[in-house]
Parts: sequence; C-alpha cells; structure tokens
Amino acid sequence: MALSTASPISAQEGSLTISVGSGPTAEVPDPRAGYNGWMSNQTGVTETLLGIDYELNLYPRLAEAIAQASPTTWRVTLREGLQFHDGTPVTAQAVVEAIAPISDQDHPGHNARVASLLDLAALSAEGDRVVVFETNSPNAAFPWTLSEPGIAILGPVSDEFPINATGPYIFREAIPEQLYRAEANIDYRLGTPGLQEVRVVGVPDPGAAALAFEAGEVDMVINYPEADFARIQETGALGFSAPTARLYFYTMNATNGPMANPLIRRAVSAAIDRQGIVDAALSGVGGVPAGTVYPAGTGWAAQIDPVYDPALAEELLAEAGAAKEGGTWMLDGAPLEIDIVTYSSRAALPPTAELTQAFLQAIGVRANVRVGEYGASNDAIADGTADMFLQAWVTTPQGDPGAVLEALLKSTGGSNAGGYNNPELDQLLATGRTTFDQEARAEIYDRVQEIISAEAAMIPVFHVSQVNVARPGLTGYAVHPTETYWITHETALTE
Repeated sequence: MALSTASPISAQEGSLTISVGSGPTAEVPDPRAGYNGWMSNQTGVTETLLGIDYELNLYPRLAEAIAQASPTTWRVTLREGLQFHDGTPVTAQAVVEAIAPISDQDHPGHNARVASLLDLAALSAEGDRVVVFETNSPNAAFPWTLSEPGIAILGPVSDEFPINATGPYIFREAIPEQLYRAEANIDYRLGTPGLQEVRVVGVPDPGAAALAFEAGEVDMVINYPEADFARIQETGALGFSAPTARLYFYTMNATNGPMANPLIRRAVSAAIDRQGIVDAALSGVGGVPAGTVYPAGTGWAAQIDPVYDPALAEELLAEAGAAKEGGTWMLDGAPLEIDIVTYSSRAALPPTAELTQAFLQAIGVRANVRVGEYGASNDAIADGTADMFLQAWVTTPQGDPGAVLEALLKSTGGSNAGGYNNPELDQLLATGRTTFDQEARAEIYDRVQEIISAEAAMIPVFHVSQVNVARPGLTGYAVHPTETYWITHETALTE
C-alpha cells in the first residue's frame, strides 16, 4: 500500500523528496564510514578533492590541481577561499585531519575499504593550501581514488554542524533507515542552491516506492521498477534513463559445492540467455548483455562477447564428470543442484535469478532461488550454504578498473565472499595498480577479464541503465554513469 502522508517520508513544499532503496545508517552517518559518503555526496552535502564528470573524466573539485612528485608522492593544491558550512576555512591541515581517521581503526570514520584504496604511508600539510600524500607503493589509480565519496572533506563538528562539509546543502538530520535531510547552503561558492531542502527516504521495496510516487508522497524515485517505467511516463512523470557502470553479476562459491569446479561455472554461464533476461527483466529500458566486467565506453572493455550456448553447457557438464540420466544431470551419484541467492532492493534482481533458474532447468540442472537481504545472501556464499550470489555493483565507481576487482576477486579481497583464488590474477591486479602507462594498464585489465571469462570466476549478466522518475518541473539533474552524483546547486523543482 502507499506510504502514509503523515509519515516523515512524505513530500513537502519547497523540498525535493527522493526515494531510494536504503536509508541512512545512523543519526549522524559519518561520510567516511561504510558507504555513508555516497548519500552525502549524492545529496550535495559533502564534496571530494577530485570528481568524475559525465564522460568519466577526472576533474578538480575542492582541489585546484594534483601533481605527482615521485612514484609514491602526490601534491594536491586546494582552491582558494574554500569554507566549511560553519564558515571556517578549508586548509591543508583540515584536509589532513579529515582524511587521516579513515586509516585509524579506533576512529568512527575508519573505513578499511577506502584505507586500502588510499594505501597511505604518510599524510601532511604544506602551508595552507598543499596536501602531501605519500603512498606505500606506486599507485596509478591514486588520483581517481580521491573522487571516492568516502574521502569527504570535513571540518570540526558541532551541535549545529554535526557533518561540517563544503557542499551546496547542509546536513540537518537523519532517522536511521528512514530519512536523510539537508537544507540549502545559501553561501555556497558556486551559487545559491535551487532547492530549499533535500530529503532522502529509504524504501526497500521498489513496488512500494512506485506507489509512493504515484500517491505524491515522494517527488523522485531512484531505481524505479523497470517494468513500469514506460507506463509511469504516460502519466506525465519525467523519466531519466542513461547507461551506467553498474553490472549485474554472479559471485561464485569457489571453495566448495559444484561451483568450485571451473567447468561447471563455465557451463552455467553458457546456459544463461543474457539477452532474454535483458528483454524480460528490464522491459526494454536499457540493458546490454555482459561478457565483460566493464561496459563499453569506459576504456576498459575487453572484446569478450557473452556466450549463450546450451549445447556447449552440456558438453562442459559432461567434461566435469556429470552424466545425464532421465533428463537430469547427475554428479557423484546425486542430481546436480545449484542454490542461487539474491536480494530484492533492486527490482530486476529477483526476476534475473528466476530466469537463470529456468535456463538451468531447461538443460536438466536443478536450481533453487532464495531472495533475502544483501548481508544474508553474502553470508550464504561465504559459509557455503549457497552456490551463486546475484549482485549489482558499479564496477568503476572511481573511474578506475582495479578497485572493484581487487575487492571481489583478489584472494585477499574484502568482498571475495566466494573465496576465489588465482595467483596470476592477484599478480595482475597488483601490477595494474603500480603501472602508470595507460596502454600497458589496458593490456593488464584485458588479461584480467580474459581470466575471469576463461574460469567463470564471476558471471557477468548485463550492464544496466539506471532508471529514475521524477515529477514534472525537475531541472538540473541527469543520471551519472557512476551513480555517485545526484544533486548540484543547479538542481531545482518548479511547480
């Protein structure tokens, strides 16, 4: 049913109320911790030293320039005249004090994922405007890392400014899992914001979000259900759809069960009709079958086409030692059975898993689908109670190809729940970080994707366009390919 207009997540005059799949994590969600920085960056509260534009190019944001002084030393010069929301100046020392806690395990702003991206040996201020970063080893991705929303530049906190940042909007309150509210920063350096207030509400069920939008309880829905996208625009709603770097893919349980065998992983990959899934699950609003991790246009897309070949799938199963009896593939005396898990906060995930189940059953492989929360699905892969985990990640959130693959597939990766381990891949990912020649880096990541394809280390399904809707009158907004930017000072909503 539609959300009550009496709830704190109803639309209000003078504000833009945005529905998303999950709300804030705390009453004051530190932008450096977890993925909190995404919401604060998307709502225009926090800013980073560097940013990524709509063509996936790096550009100076709070920084004026970045220069490499040695293989492991980077000097970042700040813009002149920057101020935090409380009016205090943004100095090089303030930047140091904002970023240092990310690597401090005892600080609430600690973030192991971002600390790994930074890989800092030292961090210091040189005068008021120059920040010196020293990394433990050469890191070609370092400038791109500074666009990571978790590396938010923050000033001293107070009761009035618990998140004291620099953006066009000022954080005012959060209700965990429900509401994130920010008000216009009328002193913003680039101009007065076009909205008085930005409100983000967490609505985990995409169907409930769609109903709330039709009831006028929210002004905008991020990740609107694809199947209803055409119809809602016929009612006069604005539709926004553009390709992003988000990939729907399967993580494999590579340590036990049937998917520990690369031949069976390849067989499953060959059994999936990706174009059929795109047509059915995305309702024609924008998706491309994926043979590689990165979509076309990112500069990292190796030429590997997705393969749909049920006959090849059965050949690979036979090569893996399975035998077909009475239309069912048997392995070690029992029916070959694959457990698939996923979550429901993105509307296309459950039907994609169910279609995969149907394609496997069509060749005689039993498959089960469980839809739960993200964390529970991830745990199921990690503890060996599931075989495949359907996820949806932005593969180049900082514009660079290495970070996500290091997290997902490196043997020590923080998100390698399936336990995949390939020493050659580990070495390639390490070399990719320390190689500064872009042509050489492209060759490295092409080889990485060849290994992923050859071993089905993960199974890419499709690259997707983000689908959002808003009520008429929204201007100054466009879908960003990394999905980490929504609101600027130019965004406005008129009657």
